[in-house]
Amino acid sequence: MNSLQIQRRGLMLVLSSPSGAGKTSISRALLDAEDNLNLSISVTTRPKRPGETEGRDYYFVDPTEFNLMVNRQELLEYAKVFGHYYGTPRSAVEDALSAGRDVLFDIDWQGTQQLAEKARDDLVSVFILPPSTAELERRLHTRAQDSEEVIGQRMARAADEITHWSEYQFVVINQDFEDSVARVRAILKSERLRRTRQVGLANFVKRLRELQ
Repeated sequence: MNSLQIQRRGLMLVLSSPSGAGKTSISRALLDAEDNLNLSISVTTRPKRPGETEGRDYYFVDPTEFNLMVNRQELLEYAKVFGHYYGTPRSAVEDALSAGRDVLFDIDWQGTQQLAEKARDDLVSVFILPPSTAELERRLHTRAQDSEEVIGQRMARAADEITHWSEYQFVVINQDFEDSVARVRAILKSERLRRTRQVGLANFVKRLRELQ
């Protein structure tokens, strides 16, 4: 008899941050480094950006279809961000957790609150902070994806988003990218070992005691 008889339930690893603080880059590094971690693909009503692929980056739908998904309770969470809706399909996540696979979420604080209400025991939440507001603005300009007007909106929104840091289990200040990735990987490793995620552990211990 050995510990291989104990299976592990998957977890939901949530990374949130203001736009430009680094959660997407950290997410990509985690996916490259961790074999048993899959990205939750969100559904969105926003237009596809250059280089994005259907089913890899997002599932792109019109507002009518999105509303139907909400009404059919097919989304674990959803939110409106900068005029567009984003949501997490329920079935794919639940199947992954049951099979012992971990799921990574790149979502905002609104989505995290909804996930916490529905799946608190499965949730591991990490908030990524920038080292300064000046650095946050510099990163938004450097990635050159948005107009000056949108960057201004993102900076204004960041002030509100940052106030939600205390709602998360872990906080990482993304001053050095490699160090931040290492910190999040350490969180993930620890949470995978949490006693409550070890399915069948109580029966395993019971059998151990019976052999004494």
